[in-house]
Amino acid sequence: MPRFPFRPGASLVLLLGMAGTAMANPGMNGMGNMVPGSADEQMREGMQHMQQDMQGAVMTGDPDHDFVVMMLPHHIGAVDMAKVELAHGQDPALLKLARGIVAAQDREIAFMKAWLAKHPADKPMAGAAMGGQTMATH
Repeated sequence: MPRFPFRPGASLVLLLGMAGTAMANPGMNGMGNMVPGSADEQMREGMQHMQQDMQGAVMTGDPDHDFVVMMLPHHIGAVDMAKVELAHGQDPALLKLARGIVAAQDREIAFMKAWLAKHPADKPMAGAAMGGQTMATH
């Protein structure tokens, strides 16, 4: 067995932390020189909303519930970014991909919201909200 076993949850937290650091530093990755209302600014704003909602997701310790509350903002962010591509993109293959993302993710978002309505959280874990907030609805 490796000395440091792979832990999917820890990897997700690390990935989210790295993305959050990039979002908190607007000069990173060429994000500091965006034109207001531009596609890149809209994409950045979508990423920031997704990060905030993922960090605010209330974890319960139930893997099924926690999976859904983390995936919802991820899917909503994907739809938001795909809509930016549809509004500003030019490449026919990417526009087709964006349309497919919107259609598929909208169905999955509806499924997850319905699942959560049928499976409310019993109780959050102590300190469960990653960012100390509950997940915003879309």
